[in-house]
Amino acid sequence: EGSKVFCREVARRHGVPMAEGESFDDPDAAIDFARTIAPPIVVKAEGLAAGKGVIICRDHDEAKAAIDDIMRGGAFGDSGRRVVVEEFLEGRETSIFTLADGRSRLVLEPAQDYKRAHDGDHGSNTGGMGAYSPVPWLGPQMRQRAVDEIVVPLLDGLASEGRTYRGCLYAGLMITDKGPRLIEINCRFGDPDGIVLFPRLATDLGELLFAVAEGALGAQRVEWSEDACVAVVVASKGYPETYEKGKRIEGITESGDVAVFHAGTAMTDGALVSAGGRVLDVTARGTTIDDARAKAYDAAAKIRMDDSFYRTDIAKGVST
Repeated sequence: EGSKVFCREVARRHGVPMAEGESFDDPDAAIDFARTIAPPIVVKAEGLAAGKGVIICRDHDEAKAAIDDIMRGGAFGDSGRRVVVEEFLEGRETSIFTLADGRSRLVLEPAQDYKRAHDGDHGSNTGGMGAYSPVPWLGPQMRQRAVDEIVVPLLDGLASEGRTYRGCLYAGLMITDKGPRLIEINCRFGDPDGIVLFPRLATDLGELLFAVAEGALGAQRVEWSEDACVAVVVASKGYPETYEKGKRIEGITESGDVAVFHAGTAMTDGALVSAGGRVLDVTARGTTIDDARAKAYDAAAKIRMDDSFYRTDIAKGVST
């Protein structure tokens, strides 16, 4: 996550399929390469950019402008000293999480998140505007293929380089008509896609993480509830670009099936206020995805915060 260039280099060394592309520290070379790719073109700042460092460009002029803005204009500071320029992948996005202790690995349930800011996958890329789990369209064969072609080569490849990985490996994937492709890897649970796993997890998460730390993951088994979970992100108006902080938040309601995770809040003079772009993850569990979705949106509608918004199409049309 800290270096998209490093991610590409590791994937290339160990045969992990990704979008076709290259990394650059020279803006002119990046622009020249972008002109060889059929639009849309993806331009990524190398480092962390609060979920905003990936720009999908509709044509070569937009790609040039994005590269200039990142590398010459300093849009993302030091995170933009290098960029990745790559083809746009068509398909469906999903996230797979794997616990690893250096010897054993345990693949968790998948989730799907929504990166674009607005309904219908319009607007800028964000850190995530909502998610759901399970992922009924991801069949067992494709899921196993993703593990075999991406997760296993990554972990084995890092170990072969003396970088034995212990912890949670997050793999953000695009399932294309040619198979799974790696988009990004992170060394953590994701937000909000990781959040929809926790309410479904019947096994104690603390025990699993302790086993990772102790190198005893091989003796662990994980059990899941058959329930579904949906998360809806309440964000500040203007996110992921410019937005105001300090907006008072009221109306948060939680129940046995609804939990509200705080992503960007603070207490000021005894009042709960916004302190970030993504403010709250309104998360609900239900017997089906539709049931969980209805509960999540009902809870989100009760939240009062000036200049806030959320997508209304999270998990819409998905059935378990």
